[in-house]
Amino acid sequence: MGLKARINEDMKTAMKARETARLGAIRLLLAAIKQKEVDERIELDDAAVLAIIDKMLKQRRDSIAQYEKAGRQDLVDAEKFEVAVLSGYMPQALSAAEIQAAVAEAVAASGAAGPQDMGKVMAALKPKLAGRADMSQVSGLVKAALSK
Repeated sequence: MGLKARINEDMKTAMKARETARLGAIRLLLAAIKQKEVDERIELDDAAVLAIIDKMLKQRRDSIAQYEKAGRQDLVDAEKFEVAVLSGYMPQALSAAEIQAAVAEAVAASGAAGPQDMGKVMAALKPKLAGRADMSQVSGLVKAALSK
């Protein structure tokens, strides 16, 4: 079953179980997916759906930080719940050692010599690690590897 189909099934399950908070989070995700499909007039594959989920997770984490600064615990709790729901659709995250190995492999494969080749290395890593690792963390590891 594709990721989009799984999300639709989860929406139906949440409706039947009357889980309003979960249903709301899933509907937000489906709306974002539908919006992207309508805007670009395409049918999204699993990789594109993962990219949307990743973007929504990043937005939620940013919101959590802002709400915590403002002392709005009620909004923090709501955002954390949405993060938990959205995270359930992401693939298993890679360990730090696996990420480090992928960075080393990409640096060797691209023949990168220094920091100016960071774009080449990141372009090679992005399809492999998207959705499975925090790309800002990967970027820092690549920068460290290339500055040696």
